[in-house]
Amino acid sequence: MVIYPLAQQKGYMKEEGIDLKVIYIAPVTSIQAMLGGDVQFTGAGSSALVSIARANAPLKVIVSTNDRVLQWLLTRPNISDPKELKGKRIATTGVASIATFMLKQILAKHGLDASKDVIYLDPGTNNQLPALLAGTMDAAVLSVEQRYVGLDKGMREMFFFGNEVKNSWGTLGTTDKLIKENPKLVSAYVRATIKALRYLRQDKESAIAALIKFSGVSRQQASRLYDDLMPTFSRSGAVDEEAQKNDLNIVRQVVNSNDTVPTAKAYDFSFALEADRQLNQANWRP
Repeated sequence: MVIYPLAQQKGYMKEEGIDLKVIYIAPVTSIQAMLGGDVQFTGAGSSALVSIARANAPLKVIVSTNDRVLQWLLTRPNISDPKELKGKRIATTGVASIATFMLKQILAKHGLDASKDVIYLDPGTNNQLPALLAGTMDAAVLSVEQRYVGLDKGMREMFFFGNEVKNSWGTLGTTDKLIKENPKLVSAYVRATIKALRYLRQDKESAIAALIKFSGVSRQQASRLYDDLMPTFSRSGAVDEEAQKNDLNIVRQVVNSNDTVPTAKAYDFSFALEADRQLNQANWRP
């Protein structure tokens, strides 16, 4: 995730009085560490939503860096229509993952019985693309980096999830406790994040350099990433209530619950909206 290291490198965190340490850990581990007070924020906002729905965890999603879902379904070259997926094997990131339930909505939208017409299989971490290329899978749910490799090797793009469903992506989570006890820290962290988002949108060359540095991709791939992903970055760090409700509906399916989680229990975009307002009022520019 480029946003937070970039906010640190550009001095935005320091401007807000934050000494940022970015730690790369698994999503579930980050939720546990945050609840234990070992970290203050997590980039695994989707995992926070699952914890809220499953265990009533005292958490909130406070930023969404993207208002479109950065997942793709690629197929073998011989599959050119969604209806041709009937009876086919799809490699997923988990048969009960958020992306899989989004895909089910997409398939239903295109006339398939999403529960019966296709076979969802989890080939293991980062094995979705190799399984597709090897022909052991007919289609695969892929990240943006995997998508490029697949396309370059002749696979066909069937769906960009961001064009098919309205959900948030790239979400930042924190605890209710931190919001209550240290709202100034939360405000400062979010403001630095919004500054970094604006910087990415406004300075292509510097954004490409940041992608190369923090994501380890080539300049050619960084340029492709920028052109493809910049339109998906939210301007204010928030998504509307429709997207929030859609997120929670997907999460409800993931945890197999009939209970509806109110958006106010899961989201607090007031810090992002206020930061955006303040920066606009100050005519702030990167």
